[in-house]
Amino acid sequence: VRAGRVGTSLRVLDASWYPPQERNARQEFKERHIPGASFFDIEECRDQSSPYDFMLPSESHFADYVGRLGVSNDTHVVVYDGDKLGTFYAPRAWWMFRAFGHKEVSVLNGGFKNWVKEGHPVTAEVSQPAPAVFKAKLNTALLKTFEEMMQNVGSLRFQVVDSRSEGRFRGTELDQGLESGHIPGAVNIPFHSFLTETGHEKSIEEIQQIFREKEVDLSKPLTATCRKGVTACHIALAAYLCGKRDVAVYDGSWSEWFHRAPPRYKVSELKRNK
Repeated sequence: VRAGRVGTSLRVLDASWYPPQERNARQEFKERHIPGASFFDIEECRDQSSPYDFMLPSESHFADYVGRLGVSNDTHVVVYDGDKLGTFYAPRAWWMFRAFGHKEVSVLNGGFKNWVKEGHPVTAEVSQPAPAVFKAKLNTALLKTFEEMMQNVGSLRFQVVDSRSEGRFRGTELDQGLESGHIPGAVNIPFHSFLTETGHEKSIEEIQQIFREKEVDLSKPLTATCRKGVTACHIALAAYLCGKRDVAVYDGSWSEWFHRAPPRYKVSELKRNK
């Protein structure tokens, strides 16, 4: 992202989100951000009628929202966030653009943390992008529903990778008050496995090795899941870097699965130990 290049052909979006008791993403954006960037609010750009967090909005809601941020179908979009890990929510925004048919979208490698560390410019200046027209068309190949996930437990037509921590995957630790566990047949690759200690994306060779060790075949269909459809997008991004462009995300993820799936479809080590 070069200074002065932000315009109709390039838009930079800060997609940070934090637990409200910890940090205020919008306030931090106002104080400092990449020059020319706009704030992409994942709380606004979602299906607000759903009982589950951060579900995809409708095509028209998404088109209207990103159009107001100055994004058209010809704009190259670069997303980042300010998480201390380097990248946390940005891949979700990246995946959302792709799910709505946008091809030219990138994640800033290393995130805002490394942008600042490397001495690049930041500003508190608010830029008002000229509104643009964005036409959204949902690509259902990149999205899995609860019904499709249920069918897959029996058919195993696609592989499922869960990006939550091992304790939550195994069911040995609570997750924000929810009992945890996983979908039968899922493989666990915690999302931070793909990040280096500095918060950059690991090399393609290292990423391929991680998938190989977990016996995930990138030549076959793959769906990613997590707690609420956010860190699952790190799996989609990692696979994308290896040339696999069609990883689907189960949008409802564990928060929906926990509430809707029958008990036998919730694998947890905790129950067995009792």
